[in-house]
Amino acid sequence: MISVRKSAERGHFDHGWLDTYHSFSFADYHDPAHMGFRALRVINEDVVAPGRGFPMHFHRDMEIVTYVLEGAIEHRDSMGNAGVIRPGEVQRMTAGRGVTHSESNPSDRERLHLLQIWILPDRKGHDPGYEQKAIPEAERRGRLRLVASPDGREGSVSIRQDARIFAGILRRGERVSQPLAPGRHAWVQVARGTVALGGLALAAGDGAAVSDEASLEIKGTEDSEILVFDLA
Repeated sequence: MISVRKSAERGHFDHGWLDTYHSFSFADYHDPAHMGFRALRVINEDVVAPGRGFPMHFHRDMEIVTYVLEGAIEHRDSMGNAGVIRPGEVQRMTAGRGVTHSESNPSDRERLHLLQIWILPDRKGHDPGYEQKAIPEAERRGRLRLVASPDGREGSVSIRQDARIFAGILRRGERVSQPLAPGRHAWVQVARGTVALGGLALAAGDGAAVSDEASLEIKGTEDSEILVFDLA
């Protein structure tokens, strides 16, 4: 069973410096029918103006993964971490018992385009943590490359949940297949371009919840970039 969440149906706010779309309920956007999918709680697609960003703010008990599509994001947190994340890198922050952080666009000319992902942890009260890893484009071309997992295998960032995130870049006509074990579920998020998921057409910003399927069959119908979440 596949249920499509079209891009235009997402929550949308244009704050001038921030143009943001919410696949699931977040902040001032509340839709009881879209509170998340399994442990996946948030997918926000953000475009941040040059020199702007999110000042220091507090989180707890959430696994936060940042995937940059264009530009760069500068991170600082109360654990003492500081760094810049660019396309080809994945950031994970475990909020755990509580952490304060800021995220901003350090450029004075280029916009920042990113996906921010929140995943509910397997329990409350983890130690806060931070991780940033490079996932080169060549490793995502024509395949689904593991970028986040419970054990950090294959060079992925580690998350405190029985969930895995894969990233893929497909040329037009390229196909990928991802098996789903019995009892597992998936969410497919199109970051760029268009793909076919089974017999369904998905465009940039579209998402799809998948349950009771043995595998995902995805074809790039134009050059595209996707994230696939394998969820308990």
